[in-house]
Amino acid sequence: MRDFKRLLDENPWLRMIEISNYGEPFLNPELLEIIKYAYERKVILSADNGVNLNNVKEDILEALVKYRFRSLLCSIDGASLETYSIYRVGGNFETVIENIRKINMFKKKYQSKYPHLMWQFIIFGHNEHEIPVARKLAGKLEMKFKLKLSWDSKFSPVHDQKLVKRELGVASREEYEQKHGKNYMWKICHQMWHEPQINWDGKVLGCARNFWAHFEGNAFRDGLIKSLNTKNIRHARDMILGRKATRADIPCATCNIYKGMISERKFLKKRPSFSYWIVRFIQHFLWKH
Repeated sequence: MRDFKRLLDENPWLRMIEISNYGEPFLNPELLEIIKYAYERKVILSADNGVNLNNVKEDILEALVKYRFRSLLCSIDGASLETYSIYRVGGNFETVIENIRKINMFKKKYQSKYPHLMWQFIIFGHNEHEIPVARKLAGKLEMKFKLKLSWDSKFSPVHDQKLVKRELGVASREEYEQKHGKNYMWKICHQMWHEPQINWDGKVLGCARNFWAHFEGNAFRDGLIKSLNTKNIRHARDMILGRKATRADIPCATCNIYKGMISERKFLKKRPSFSYWIVRFIQHFLWKH
């Protein structure tokens, strides 16, 4: 909480912060204070990289509505307890749905449309038959519905490829790459400009995919703007634009998305706009503070 508060106090221009990535932000014992302080500072919070909603206290669910948390992407890969728990090991489908109903209850109480709710459904062979049921339930729960291809087509591969192709155009990430000549997650590289990710300790990761290394700046020690514009991160941006050669000390050099760009000679076409900034924190920021 201390670092989060200082970040907002020292950067009054900040307007949006994404708080989710690897892990579950609702495990942070200080989350209520964080949500409230962001609201008081007129900073929009979202969790669009995904939450699982298995372990969250009711006062937090109320705070999401009361303090106008902008949006939640809920990772729900199934429409039944049995199917959901195959991939979300240890999770409880019924608990998740009940927590969503509680959010909707508070939205009615406070007469608020926030947070916007999205149901993300990763398609596997074991859950593809439940897509229609999940989509219908999402509608009843006032949630948008989003399908996503699995990160590993070898884990519970889809059986009905025609069904998945009707939904998403392709049946696997490999097929997407063959069809489009670029990685399924290639758009995440734009985060290097307009959604730079900061680790719990202030280290700069650049994007939400990077969990193995960091750039030399530190947002808490060096200041946010300075840490997001060091020589290394500027070089990384030029790498994914195809303007500069690969450097082994840059985290992007070992990323499969960037390796695919090198292989196909297909880089980002232009520098993304700085029209807005969203500072991203992986779950450890919330967990550790």
